[in-house]
Amino acid sequence: MRIVPMTAEYAADIATWRYPAPYDCYDMTGADLTDGFYALVDDRGLIGFRSFGPDGRVPGGDYDSSALDTGGGLRPELTGQGLGREAISTGLTFGVRQFAPPAFRMTIATFNVRAQKVVQLLGFRAVDHFAASTDGRPYDVFTRPA
Repeated sequence: MRIVPMTAEYAADIATWRYPAPYDCYDMTGADLTDGFYALVDDRGLIGFRSFGPDGRVPGGDYDSSALDTGGGLRPELTGQGLGREAISTGLTFGVRQFAPPAFRMTIATFNVRAQKVVQLLGFRAVDHFAASTDGRPYDVFTRPA
């Protein structure tokens, strides 16, 4: 698994991905995948993406500059197959090399227990909880030193 530059082709593919409810809040419909986004590939080709910067923030959260926000996703048919830990680890390694942040921050929907377990195994700790200003959905914020 490795991070490569986002291309127009990769971005167009990601924009078509649809997740089943309640994960549909992660659909990238209409998202601008040109700034802060990178493709996640392996021998199968495009399997996901990682993002770094403000895109990882959810409206309604209280964010500051103490950590680099990061997020991402896997191709819908690859979710739940145990790839999350490697995907996030690959992103964190890339993020350290590319951005040298003091810490990373991830905002995850409260219902997404799978993702929360993975980030906790990677050393993230919950530091905040809030309701999104867009739809009232609850989110948890996790941080860890880089």
